[in-house]
Amino acid sequence: MIWRLGALAVAAIVALPLFGIGSSLFTDQTDLWRHLAETQLADIVGNTVVLLFGVGVGTVVLGTGTAWLVTMCRFPGVGVLQWALLLPLVLPTYIIGYAYADLMAFAGPLQSGLRAATGWSRTEYWFPDFGSAAGVAFLFTLVLYPYVYLAARAAFLTQSHALLEASRILGNGPWRTFLHIGLPMARPAVAAGAALALLETLADFGTVQYYGVHTFTTAIYRTWYGMGNREGAAQISIVLIAIAIALILLERHSRGRASFAIASGLRHRAEPASLTVGRGIAALIACSLPVLLGFALPTFHLAQLALRSGATVADHRFLGDAVNSLVLASVAAVIIVGLALFLSYAGRLVRRRALNRTIEFASLGYAIPGAVIAVGVLLPLAVADRGIDLMSRALFGVPTGLLLSGTAFALLLAYTVRFLAVGMANVAPGLAAIDPAMDASARVLGARPNQVMRYIHLPLLRTPALTAGIVAFVEVLKELPATLLIRPFNFDTLAIGVFRFASDERLAQAAVGAIVIVLVSLAPVILLSRAVAAGSPAGGQPTSSPPGP
Repeated sequence: MIWRLGALAVAAIVALPLFGIGSSLFTDQTDLWRHLAETQLADIVGNTVVLLFGVGVGTVVLGTGTAWLVTMCRFPGVGVLQWALLLPLVLPTYIIGYAYADLMAFAGPLQSGLRAATGWSRTEYWFPDFGSAAGVAFLFTLVLYPYVYLAARAAFLTQSHALLEASRILGNGPWRTFLHIGLPMARPAVAAGAALALLETLADFGTVQYYGVHTFTTAIYRTWYGMGNREGAAQISIVLIAIAIALILLERHSRGRASFAIASGLRHRAEPASLTVGRGIAALIACSLPVLLGFALPTFHLAQLALRSGATVADHRFLGDAVNSLVLASVAAVIIVGLALFLSYAGRLVRRRALNRTIEFASLGYAIPGAVIAVGVLLPLAVADRGIDLMSRALFGVPTGLLLSGTAFALLLAYTVRFLAVGMANVAPGLAAIDPAMDASARVLGARPNQVMRYIHLPLLRTPALTAGIVAFVEVLKELPATLLIRPFNFDTLAIGVFRFASDERLAQAAVGAIVIVLVSLAPVILLSRAVAAGSPAGGQPTSSPPGP
């Protein structure tokens, strides 16, 4: 009984932001929507459509194309590229946006070098401008395609050699085999990776704000801070939630009743085909460009800016931001892993469909942008703070102030809601792999459920729990929108510091924090890359498929 009630209580707390946002429907915001319709709504909708379309097409093309080449072909450097293609995951979208803003500027190194080499003036050459929805979509594609690459590569690794050979015997060349056999069989994985990339696109705030591209997240921030209208920001958030849920449902139902399973008798892993010299060089260039543009070039430029700035990690304010980030990320990771263990084991003990659906609902937060969760967290906490303050004044004559919404508690709640799915996606499969007979044997010997969890499951779940903790730590470290909206006064993190410096056009100082975020995020991505390079599907990772209701 305690496991069932506990799971329901956790799910209710995690669902609190959704109830908080839903309560905004009872407030009249006609003037706000009229103002948006007259000023920005057309731009917001248009930019959102361009971003989603550009990122969707770009990530699918880059992710599936590179995954097929490094999985099914042999060419120079393929062993390195198998793990290097995941490196852009290290860069948050806002960091690559800041790096390319300085790289591509008129006074930046690329244009300055071009003018010095050719003697051209500004009017004598064309240079791409990233200050548009299409430009931002291109930047997002560079760092989000690994979501599709990871899922597609895992699918390609399990495809049958017999099916591919049959296609070639029937006269299909490599490209026709890829388009008519390989890609359709990997469709669910590709769709899942693309859906996750699109959800990350919806959640972005730092990049679109910096480039002046109006989206729903910027509208939420401006409505909240510019107009002081929390209920209005919550109503705008409902639109984002609807889009996020629509993307998940579209991915779930796009395959219809089609079956993508492979008969067990055909499960023989396909051997990579050796490419000719010319095709091998072309494949090497095609797979190297995403790594170069999405990781190497912006990271190298940020490192140069950081060195030239003279700023160091030991700077007083920067050190404070780093400490805040590390403490928040560590505490949030512990909470997320702990709740994931509790919910997963509760679902194992209480085999009720309603409870399992409730636990799945508790993982919906990963599909909701951070700005939306921030609005949903602060609205009910503000109501609770007012109630506590009124009660304290009535009973003791002492005001309490902001006990919940004005402290780090609100931040930790938002992080838990946003990234609980990260913990569940790693812990739940690990727990499911443990033979239920072990539980039954321990119960027969008199062990209580908590003792079974402590002495049997926890030792066996050490690796999945550690993986969940590392990934959650990195995700919290990079999170910007929720932190920006919820953080207490005079409380900044590395992400906030990078955003603050970049907003003030001090990219050299922002580069120091950006490099620290990149270096800290590099370790788990390298571990994930090794798993992929070894040919093991990255099951249980949150990047394999987006959590849904």
